This record gives sequence, structure tokens and C-alpha cells, in this order.
Amino acid sequence: MKKIFLFHLFTVILHSALLAQPSYMGEIIIQGNRISRPFSKPVQNISVITREQIAKSPARSIQEILTYVAGVDVRQRGVGGVQADIGIRGGGFEQTLILLNGVKLSDPQTGHHMMNIPVPLEAIERIEIIKGSATRSFGLNGIAGAINIITRLGSEQQASLSAYGADFSTFGGQFFLTQPVSNRYYQNISGSFDVSEGYQYNSDYQVSNINYESALRISNALNLRGMVGFTGRDFGANGFYTDKFPDQWEQTKTLLSSLALTYSKNKLYLQTRAYFRQNDDEFRLKRFDPSFYTNIHQSRTLGFEFNGTYRSKLGITGLGAEMRQERLESTNLGQRERTFYGIFAEHAVTIVRGLDAQLGVHASYYSTYEWKMYPGIDLGYQISPSNRIYGNYSLGYRVPSYTEWYYQDPATSSNSNLIPEQASNAEFGYIFNKYGLRFEACYFNRYSQNLIDYIRDTSSIVPNPNKWTPENVGNVKFNGLELSLGYGIYKSLFNFIQIQNIGLSYNFIDANFEKDLQNDSRYILNAYRHQFIAGMTLDFFDMVQVTLKSRYIERYTDVQYWLMDGKMIYHGIPKLNIFAEWTNITDQEYVESGFVQMPGRWIKVGCTIKLN
Repeated sequence: MKKIFLFHLFTVILHSALLAQPSYMGEIIIQGNRISRPFSKPVQNISVITREQIAKSPARSIQEILTYVAGVDVRQRGVGGVQADIGIRGGGFEQTLILLNGVKLSDPQTGHHMMNIPVPLEAIERIEIIKGSATRSFGLNGIAGAINIITRLGSEQQASLSAYGADFSTFGGQFFLTQPVSNRYYQNISGSFDVSEGYQYNSDYQVSNINYESALRISNALNLRGMVGFTGRDFGANGFYTDKFPDQWEQTKTLLSSLALTYSKNKLYLQTRAYFRQNDDEFRLKRFDPSFYTNIHQSRTLGFEFNGTYRSKLGITGLGAEMRQERLESTNLGQRERTFYGIFAEHAVTIVRGLDAQLGVHASYYSTYEWKMYPGIDLGYQISPSNRIYGNYSLGYRVPSYTEWYYQDPATSSNSNLIPEQASNAEFGYIFNKYGLRFEACYFNRYSQNLIDYIRDTSSIVPNPNKWTPENVGNVKFNGLELSLGYGIYKSLFNFIQIQNIGLSYNFIDANFEKDLQNDSRYILNAYRHQFIAGMTLDFFDMVQVTLKSRYIERYTDVQYWLMDGKMIYHGIPKLNIFAEWTNITDQEYVESGFVQMPGRWIKVGCTIKLN
């Protein structure tokens, strides 16, 4: 009855909202590593989370923000940004690229560490989610899509400080400071800290982030931008990787730095970038008995990129190259090293008025494999100012991680005979965008070959004594449908309630296996079949802002759960916001990944002060 009441309440508010008047949203340029495109003229399905939406969301981490995005499957093993695997449209976390300002955060050890991002929410300008193959735009391992996190770096002085407290002895805070040195050189520093005793046995955590960025305008055409950040995570890992050892514990430390030089003048744009990432990981099967089983890993990644575009009467031409070296030193995986090279070329052109085309190819070489080519084509047609259709087709590729090839422990085996995954992606969509109302319908198809998953023999014994082993389980066809509706509103209801925005989305995925899996599956069969997400923001008396978020997930394992979160902000005092967040309002019992029981109802209270 509780679910039915809340659903009808949400429906009534939605009906009232649709009778109000919409607001308008400014243009956003999607920052691909290659040819950038305006959000209003897409050639593939893209979602954008703005800084304003981040501030209103009932979330404490990037992972939690992404749970409200259509088509994105966030499988958290712990709250507060401890660890999460991000999938897109049924794809696994190893098939999704995570980037920070265009810098790839892929880890050669395992994709579990890709969300070790040293940036607090307050320092993020927006998050771009590219669904479908991103190989041609960003490189290998983007079979299912890519998520690019864009940070803030303003030329005006800004400062903010926030803190919160919550159940289970949980507290934390974050700060953001922008301090220009001159009209040519500006910088910011941001950081956050979260700590908790945990909501169940061995679920305590401590997460810290610190990030520094700066930009130098050398001339009107030449700019230099750099960053260095560090994040540390120390957490009880009960059920993270196996249910046989509830005392698992892990600590990760990640250092990330990058330096980019851009030249932009007239019709020419050039960018060079260098980056370095180091991740240290210590894992114990028994937290208080390191001698029983402890692994220590250190991965180092060094990359260089160059890309440029030139605008002519024939359209926009893009060319570029990249080199990436990955090294790993591990007590379990040994000493490993591999090098990746990539080159790309693409061209965007308006064929006739309203019809845009983008054709390109990415060629890559890993030190363990020969050169491979990944072409793609995108088309978009502007039927009218408010109606647009688009379609695209592309190929993608993923190389196994060192964990899949070599990792061994009492609950897991490895497989050095794994071969890379390959996939083709096709997509067709329609967009209606007028007066602040944006509706999008999209059909997508992904055909994955040599798909990798961890499997094990089934057993009636609990916990299952059989080991997880990575295998190329075969070929899988994913067919899906995505429907989304976004509406910005400014007209008040009942003279004191203003509905600022509302969003609805539905995703369906049909996964067809060419051969049936007779074993337990760790990842593939845990993908969602149905996903429904709804959200709205209301303002009461121009002083109290309330955001409600709801999501329903049904997975192929027949696991299903319905969650509702909320955030209330009191902004009646200048430069001070007082907020309360309420996650899992309906107090559902659910598991997103592994064997980790996620927390029930959880309340957080805090404030944000703007110091400038």
C-alpha cells in the first residue's frame, strides 16, 4: 500500500506539472576528445547532468549521482563513494570508459578502481554520458559507452564549505576554492572527507579526496591547463567479492595528474595532453589476519595524446594519435607491462540543409595484439527546429584486465587464455525539443562477441564452495529501448509551490545468448531488464527546495527493487543552505552487486556556506 500511495502522489504532481509553463536551458557543447558537438544536435544518445542538478540530488558521490541516469546501471558495493561498477545498456563495468576532463581512468589491474576519482561533487561542472560505442571517440574499452566528468575552473573568486552528519556515526564535508592570481592565471583547490562506522558488520569506510587545478592563458590562442589529485579509500569489504569471507578489507590510494596545451585560432584547433595515474591497492580476505591472505597491487599508467580539428568548406576534419603504457607490480598478478598505440581520423559534414554526417575510424595496437580497425558512422537529420532523428553504427573492442588473466585466491580462479571482446553497436533515435520539453525515444542494438564473464558451477551448499572463473562465455545480442522525458517549469502551483523540473525515463533490455549459461553468472545475468527512473524538484515559498528521486530496477536474475530518495534545501538565509537527505525512504532490502546488502533508510543533515 505504501508503494501504491507514493506512486499515485507522484502521478498527481506530474499531471499538475504538465499543465504549467516550461523554462529554457542554455546550449551545452559535448566535449569529446575528437570533434565536439552541441547537445541540441546529437548524432547519438547522450545525457548531461549539470552542476545545478548535482547540487539538488540526494547524493554524496559521483556513483550515487549516476544512479538517476537513464540507461546507466550503477552496482554499488558500498555507499559514500567507496566502490561501484558502472555499466551502460547491459554492458559490464570493464566495457565502460570513465574519463575526467577527457583523461581515461582505466586501470590495467581491474575496472573496479575506475571510480577512484579525486574530485568532490562541489568541483564538478557537469557529467556527460555517451551511450553506445565510444571506441571511435575515446579509444579502447568503450564498447558500451563512456562517462566524461568535467570539472569547474572559473576565472572569478569563489569559495564554499559544507558539512553533514548522519546515522551510523557518519559525517563528512567538502570545500571548494577558486582564487585567480591574475587575469591570465587562475586556479582552484577542492577536497572532501567522509567517514562512517557502517550500517552493517564490516561496512565502515573512510574516503578522502583532494584536487588542485590551474589554467594559464599564454596568449589569446594558446592555453595551458593542469591538474593533480589524490584519493584514498579505506573500507570494510563484507561481501564485496565473495560471500565466503565476511571479514574482507581493502585500501586504495590513487594519484592522478594531467597537463594539456591547447591552441585555437580561426579554423584550427590543436590539443596535446600528457597524464599519469598510479593506483595502490591492498586487499585482505581476513581483515585482522593479514598473514592469511593479502594482495598488494600497484598499477601505473602513462599516456600521451594529440588531436586536432580543422574547419573548411568541406566540413570539420579531425586527426589524432595516442600512446598509453600500463605497468603492474603485484604480489598476486606478478610484474606486467603492455603498451597501446592508437590513431584516428574522422570528418563531419552537412550533406544538405539539416542532414549531418560524421564518419571516422580508430585504429589501435596493443603490444599483445596486432593492429585493429574500428570504423563508425553517425547521421542526424533536423526535420524541423523542434524535431530531430539520428542513427549510428560503430565497432568496439576490449582487452581483458590483468585480474581476469592472472588473479587467484581461495574464491577465484584466473584464465590466461581469454581473448578480447568485440562488439558492434547500432542505434536509432528521435528527439522532440520545444519550450523546455525534451522527449527522446531510442532503439539500440549491441552484438557482443567473445563476451567475458565470471562463472561458477551451481551448488546447493551456502555459501557456494565453487570458484569464480572468467570465461569467454560466447556471443550475446542486446536489443533495447529507451524513453525519456524532461521538462523545465517556472509557473507556480497553488500560489506557493513551484515545480522547477521533472524527469521520467524507461529502459528495457532484451539479452539473447547464443548458448545458454548453465552456471552462476557474476555480471551478465545481473544486468537490468527493466529500469524506470522518475524525479522532480519543487520550491515552496521561494525558500525550501525539495527534490524527489525514484527508481525501479528488475534484473535478469529476477531480482527487483524500488527505491525513493529525497533532498530538502532551505535557502532562505543569504549564502547559507541547510539541507537534509533521505535515502531509501521506503526502507527496501536490496543488493546491487556482489553479496553486499545495501543500507535501509538513511538520513543525512548538513549545511553549505558560500564564503565569497
